[in-house]
Amino acid sequence: MIYFTCDYAEGAHPKILQRMAETNLEQTPGYGLDVHCERARALIRAACGKPEAEVHFLVGGTQTNLTVIASVLRPHQGVVAAATGHIGVHETGAIEAGGHKVLTLPTADGKITAAQIDACFRSHFEDPTHEHMVQPGMVYLSFPTETGLLYSKSELTAIHEVCRRYGAPLYLDGARLGYGLASPENDLTLQDIARLCDVFYIGGTKVGALFGEAVVITDPALGSDFRYLIKQRGGMLAKGRLLGIQFETLFENGLYDEISRHAVNCAMRIRRALEQRGIPMHPVSPTNQQFPVLTQAQFDALSQQFVLDIWGAEDGSRSCRICTSWATREEAVDALVGAIASLPD
Repeated sequence: MIYFTCDYAEGAHPKILQRMAETNLEQTPGYGLDVHCERARALIRAACGKPEAEVHFLVGGTQTNLTVIASVLRPHQGVVAAATGHIGVHETGAIEAGGHKVLTLPTADGKITAAQIDACFRSHFEDPTHEHMVQPGMVYLSFPTETGLLYSKSELTAIHEVCRRYGAPLYLDGARLGYGLASPENDLTLQDIARLCDVFYIGGTKVGALFGEAVVITDPALGSDFRYLIKQRGGMLAKGRLLGIQFETLFENGLYDEISRHAVNCAMRIRRALEQRGIPMHPVSPTNQQFPVLTQAQFDALSQQFVLDIWGAEDGSRSCRICTSWATREEAVDALVGAIASLPD
C-alpha cells in the first residue's frame, strides 16, 4: 500500500541523518546551548531578516503551541482562532488544560478575517459586563491552514493592523510553513511573516526533520523568561543539539525550500489529475494537502492501492485528504495519477 495520509509518515531527510551520524560522538553542552543550535539560530535569523529575533527549539507542534500561548496570555485571557484551528480541534484541549480558553470564530474555509477579529475584540470591550468574560488576548493563525489554504500578504497585513490596534500579539502556527511558502499561489515571504507576526514557528516535524519546531520571537517583550517556560512545559531537550543539527541542516544551502517545493509540486500534479477527471475539491488547496470529494466507488477503487485520510462521509460520498511530503516519491505520484484517470464515474 502507498500512504498519502499525512506529511510526517517518513523519518527524516537523509542529509539530517548523515549529519547526526557524523556528529554522534561530539561532546557538547546540553539544553540547546551547543554550537549547532547557535548556528541554526543564526541561519534562521538571517532567513527571516531579523538579526535580533529569539529562536528556540522545541520537539513538537502541540508542545510548541501550548508553551507559546501560555507565555503570552495572562490568566484571564484567551486566544482567538478559527473554529478549525489546530489548537481548538486536534490538541486534546491542551490550551484549555493550561488554563486558557480558545475563543473560536466561524469559518467556511479555515481562514479568519481582520474584520472578524476586530468584531471579536470590539464586542468584548464594548460589553459593559466584559470583566465577567474571558478577554481576547492574542490571535492564532495557521499557515497554511488546516484546510491547506493560505493567507495573502494583504490579509495578513490587515490582521496585523487589527492586532496592533488592540495590543494583541499575533502568533502564526507554521507546522507546514515550508509548504505554504513554496505554493505557486503564495505571495508572502518568510521575511514578511517575521515582520507581521510577533511570534511564529517554523515546522520541522512535517518538513524534513525527524522531529522539532523552531520558535521565532520577533517582539522582544514576548521573549522574557521563555526558556523557563520551555523547561516547565517539558520541552527543554537535554540533548538539544539533536534539534539544532536538524535545523542547521535544513537551513543550509536552501534545503528547507527545496524539499518544500518538491511536496507542493507533487500535490499540484495530483490536483491536476483530480480536476481533469472532474472530481470536486473542497476546498481547492494550493499546498501539499488536497481534498477530493470521491464517490464511494471511487474511494473503494483507490483504496485497493492507496491509503487516504478520510475527513467525512455524506450521501454516498467520501471527503478525503491526500497529503504529499518532502519524501513523496515520484513513482508513487505516477501511480496515483494513473489510478485517478481510470476511476469509475
